[in-house]
Amino acid sequence: MGGPTQMRRRAVSQAALAAGVLAGDRLLLARAITQVENEQSDAHTLLAQLYTHSGRGHIIGITGAPGTGKSTLVTALAQTFRSRGETVAIVAIDPTSPFTGGAILGDRVRMRGLSGDAGVFIRSMATRGSLGGLSKTTGDVVTLLDAAGYQRILVETVGVGQAEVEIASTAHTTLVVEAPGLGDEVQAIKAGILEIADILVVNKADRPGVDKTVKALEMMLEWEHGGSRLVRHHGQLMRVESPPAQAAAQTADDWRVTVLKTIAADGTGVAALGERIVAHRAWLEASGELAVREQLRVARTLENILHAELNRRLLARFPAGSLDRLVEAVHTRRTDPYSAAQSLLAAW
Repeated sequence: MGGPTQMRRRAVSQAALAAGVLAGDRLLLARAITQVENEQSDAHTLLAQLYTHSGRGHIIGITGAPGTGKSTLVTALAQTFRSRGETVAIVAIDPTSPFTGGAILGDRVRMRGLSGDAGVFIRSMATRGSLGGLSKTTGDVVTLLDAAGYQRILVETVGVGQAEVEIASTAHTTLVVEAPGLGDEVQAIKAGILEIADILVVNKADRPGVDKTVKALEMMLEWEHGGSRLVRHHGQLMRVESPPAQAAAQTADDWRVTVLKTIAADGTGVAALGERIVAHRAWLEASGELAVREQLRVARTLENILHAELNRRLLARFPAGSLDRLVEAVHTRRTDPYSAAQSLLAAW
């Protein structure tokens, strides 16, 4: 009797949790996010109930190297959107210790200016070993916030610099933040970090060298975006060169990446940045690009689910200790990693 009773209680609890998220109950939303972030067994059921209620929020990614003032800029942007009467959710990704698995949630500390605002919800998340500047459950947490009715969802990446192109498959609008004096105009050229930008922001524009940084980025934009476009194929951003006739036919209706200057600490330029973000959302809807980016998000989500489930099923087939013995065999050079992987796949 105890088992079925517990199952009924769990089902009711999940239904109440889903209803609370849809009603905008902040406490139940926080509990739902914790359930998803910890990958509890009921998380998939909860997400399935809420998924059809998502798809309305504007997901804005903010990425860039450490020291560019991303958290301060996120705070200022949130205040700008709140002045428009819009609700804002913030997902701040913090790095995880490779030794303890813990994280210092410094982004939340830097966003104290938003505390007490009922129209703002802030959640810090640890990367937990994931690369690309995000946590592996970031997309699911965004789904919860979207279902809860938040109009602007700001996702701040961890700040590892060149590897943070993963945000492009999560956000509708991606901001790449640079700062003068850090050499970031060179860093931005590397590894596709410049290519993912819908808007380039040079923050801390009161520092010396800001004009040099802006000019360098504008020059790179001319090289990077002239006559070409980016598409995602099998989870990878790939550049497709437009034929000369097609490139010449590009109209003013195409979105043009611009470089904006801000001083987030005192709010200078942040209102203009907010207007540019709103304009990008409008362009996404009018051009049909929003549907394309949503399809890419769905494809990426399905890929992640399949990878995780196949990995779980594969490992579940091995007897206890067999994987450790195989690791030891590779470590002692009695076999190689490729042959070991093939032996694991053969067991499937």
